[in-house]
Amino acid sequence: MTTPNAFAVRIRAADKTFANGRRALRSVDFDVRPGERVALLGASGSGKSTLLRTLCGLETLDASADSGIEVFGRPLQHRGRLASDIRAQRRAIGIIFQQFNLVGRLPVLTNVLTGLAPELPLWRAVLGRFSAAEQARALDVLQAMGLGEQAFQRASTLSGGQQQRAAVARALVQGARLLLADEPVASLDPESTRRVMELLLQLNREQGMTLLVSLHHVGLARRYCERVVALREGSLVFDGPATQLTPAFLRELYGTAVEELETDDPPSDPMPLPTLAAA
Repeated sequence: MTTPNAFAVRIRAADKTFANGRRALRSVDFDVRPGERVALLGASGSGKSTLLRTLCGLETLDASADSGIEVFGRPLQHRGRLASDIRAQRRAIGIIFQQFNLVGRLPVLTNVLTGLAPELPLWRAVLGRFSAAEQARALDVLQAMGLGEQAFQRASTLSGGQQQRAAVARALVQGARLLLADEPVASLDPESTRRVMELLLQLNREQGMTLLVSLHHVGLARRYCERVVALREGSLVFDGPATQLTPAFLRELYGTAVEELETDDPPSDPMPLPTLAAA
């Protein structure tokens, strides 16, 4: 059961060292409140992806005495060990990747329905046996994503922006309350980038979803997120309002590495997207 008034995320003494000796995270500490929009900012190799993977249990932290992660008041991992109820906890955590992680040969609808796997008996998840009610729920979400007409197409036929929206639909069908997005627009054109970022903003505003979005585009962080957590070489170097990320301040944080970040602002006056129905 979720603890009342719990933080959406609590990260304490997060260290991560890989088998080759590379230290990806260095004593990272921060909290995220329910309903916050947080950009995780940093250049390649800063530790952003590793941190997101620890937040959904795909990676474990180093087994130090103080290391741990809580999600909605429940321990997700502690001292390098995942919680015994990790499968149940993952129902509240959606994650979308830059590579979309859709199965190209399967219909879009089937890909979206895999979001239900954590709450289904294992045999149903493996065989892809979904009830009529579950399929209707997924179709409703796809319609809200603007993908109703593509529901029965192979996922490989979608554009990059459509595939990313399908990945968001999968998280919605899952019933996620925390969405982790790992460079979700890095491979998209400007219009698809705008649509995906506007969609994430709508999820936050209309459904109260907590967002933690990994970006290397400072302009997107300023426009779409109220708060920025910045990493450099695995260490947390800034945690504060996105409005503070001026060019001078960024150069102070990152030095010459600032050139790896995109700092120009995205086009203004985005077109509105349809209102999302609750999943």
